[in-house]
Amino acid sequence: MQLPPKVTQRAFERLAEIGAGDQGQALRVAVEGGGCSGFQYDIRLDQPAEDDLVLEADGEKVVVDSVSLHFLTGATIDFSDELIGARFVIDNPNATSSCGCGTSFSM
Repeated sequence: MQLPPKVTQRAFERLAEIGAGDQGQALRVAVEGGGCSGFQYDIRLDQPAEDDLVLEADGEKVVVDSVSLHFLTGATIDFSDELIGARFVIDNPNATSSCGCGTSFSM
């Protein structure tokens, strides 16, 4: 059985701060081909689709499409706010390597 991705409370809190749920939007986390390591994350606000996996807390949603779900099995979606910037980050146990920017990985 594949474990679905997890979303941290900090990520849901950040979505609430920016009012994503109030606007009927969700954080979409997708995996696409490309980037310097072979795959890259596409993280954006979007409308949920009918076949998306929906992870929800306190009225905020994170969605993953069925194709990307395979690549995100067991991953953790978090929000990081550091001196170098604030962003949503993915801790993906399936990635065998990643680039310095953290948005590109290989399996």
